[in-house]
Amino acid sequence: MPRLIKSLFACLLLLTQVGQAEHVIVCGGPALRKWEDYRIQDDQHDRWWGNFVRASTLRMAEIRLAYGKEAPLVWLVYRPGFEARGREDGKPYTKWIAEQAAKRKATLIWFNSGGDYINTINSRPRGSVQTFDYFGHSNKYTFMFDYGSEIMAVSNAWLHERDIPRLKSSIFARNAHCKSWGCHTGQSMSKAWKNHLGISLEGAKGKTVYTLVGQGTMPIGYGGWVR
Repeated sequence: MPRLIKSLFACLLLLTQVGQAEHVIVCGGPALRKWEDYRIQDDQHDRWWGNFVRASTLRMAEIRLAYGKEAPLVWLVYRPGFEARGREDGKPYTKWIAEQAAKRKATLIWFNSGGDYINTINSRPRGSVQTFDYFGHSNKYTFMFDYGSEIMAVSNAWLHERDIPRLKSSIFARNAHCKSWGCHTGQSMSKAWKNHLGISLEGAKGKTVYTLVGQGTMPIGYGGWVR
């Protein structure tokens, strides 16, 4: 009888976790054109403001196909970057992002700094994060939520691999699939992610290119992907 009770309890716990399963998408901000225009053309970033936003919505469509049309989507977006680019371009980008979230019935959560991001992601329910995707600037050590908004080629908001121990591993499901669509993450950060959280982070060995996201194609990882 005790074994049966334990088995029933385990099943109930599993069903509870499945019911809470959610898909987290993190979206960093774009650089300002006033800084990027100083670069040679091959080194410029974010000519289009919406690369990371469009990639996020493409991923939402993939998730809904794979996990069902009601799969819960949680969209974490770095607000200051889109506010700054919106002022530069004279466009209501934060309003447009909110409209995209509403259209897809995604829960939109704005964050304003690296510390704010850590607190926000750690507030997710235990075992709830079934998939995790990051769209934004990065290098092999860091998610750069901000890049070139205030200072050319400088980030003022980030998650460095040294910050990964501050993340709660308990928020992730056992079989969670995590992927960074930023540049070079697979060269160091993926290893740190695995070491501290116990789950893999798929990352690019080289640059990732967003050129075709406006045409409905996910970012391309030149050099391949590693975990």
